[in-house]
Amino acid sequence: MAAGADMASVSMHKSGGSLTQSSFLLTGKKINYGYVRQIINLTQTTSGSYLLMSSLDLSRRNLVRNGIQVFSKVSEMADYARQEINAIGGYYAFGKELINGDSIYDFDPTKLSIHTRDIGLAGIEVYDILRDEYDIQIEFGDIGNILAYLSIGDRIQELERLVSALAEIRRRYQKSSSGLLSQEYLSPEVVKSPQEAFYASKISLPLKESTGKVCSEFVMCYPPGIPILAPGERITKDIIDYIEFAKEKGCSLTGPEDADIEYINVLEGDD
Repeated sequence: MAAGADMASVSMHKSGGSLTQSSFLLTGKKINYGYVRQIINLTQTTSGSYLLMSSLDLSRRNLVRNGIQVFSKVSEMADYARQEINAIGGYYAFGKELINGDSIYDFDPTKLSIHTRDIGLAGIEVYDILRDEYDIQIEFGDIGNILAYLSIGDRIQELERLVSALAEIRRRYQKSSSGLLSQEYLSPEVVKSPQEAFYASKISLPLKESTGKVCSEFVMCYPPGIPILAPGERITKDIIDYIEFAKEKGCSLTGPEDADIEYINVLEGDD
């Protein structure tokens, strides 16, 4: 908020210790918080959860009193984990070395992001192995990375378990990275505005026959929920290959009407 944002949401249940489904909406100095509250009251339930609200207030109180010390400890633990994971070999737990003052302005040290492609496994594959074989539930895995989200509830013992599990996964499952997608971001060709494309006349085509068409719905891996395709973007062969690869690796894909993503909605008569 000090950087000048008008409003921002904070997932306190992830980082601050409150109960799941609870978060804050912060307002900046230029925003009339009374008006924001009035608008929210028009749409939200009148029977709010006092359990969730109480947990938010207890978490807020704890952060006011102990927040600086607590998050200093969390950052130290994350830095320790990065050093240990990078020492394993094959993984890259990236950190503040990426900051360049331009495209990467800053880095959140509490998010332990780990690139897995060099051990021959997609991030979602490492995510599944950690959950199914080691009882370690991390935040998410995508095509080439996993994310472990550290909070005030974590201890050094949990991080040591994660590091040991990753070392064993590398020893047991490492293989050639050939066949894995090396490009994690596909630059979109925007043909129409998202609103225009979403509400336009559309037809459903088999995904493999949609090359060159203009998409009229979202396709995204969730988490993290960054669109592979958005309404109004041109469908290319690279995008179709990406979607097929994500499906093959077991990524959770969401957005289209067809949950299996065998078919996709495109603009009618648009090439």
